[in-house]
Amino acid sequence: MGHDTAGDPRSSALARLDAFVGEWSLAVDFPDGPKEPSGRVTFDWTLAREYLLQRWEVPHPDAPDGMAVISAEDDGKAYVQHYFDSRGVVRVYRMTFRDRLWTLVRDAPDFTPLDFSQRYSGAFSEDGSSIVGRWETSYDGSTWELDFNLTYRRIA
Repeated sequence: MGHDTAGDPRSSALARLDAFVGEWSLAVDFPDGPKEPSGRVTFDWTLAREYLLQRWEVPHPDAPDGMAVISAEDDGKAYVQHYFDSRGVVRVYRMTFRDRLWTLVRDAPDFTPLDFSQRYSGAFSEDGSSIVGRWETSYDGSTWELDFNLTYRRIA
């Protein structure tokens, strides 16, 4: 049974994720290369709206296709993104989404060793039609460098 209870923090957190639902184009901008052709990503509810399923395809040899399952924490304050890609990589990211700002952070070992930390920060446009953000990496846990820019544009 889904979390339908009024005032339930997890249910409220899940409802906020409706901002993602739909189809988006992806523009990947690597710092040392040309802008790559757009990929595609979809966000859809699954399993009685308990989880948000994200799937993406990017036509670039260094950018794997993949999927992620997003769930809300019981306290409704944060989310967890379970990440899977076409290289066989499995990761867990801590996620937040508030005030139109989406963040993903991986700074602890999970299913794969932690050779480097990663974080993404993306800002939704006021009308919800785009998310402009960047992925960063850190090898020492404190100094962050740009990995690549990633922009989402709503298609449907």
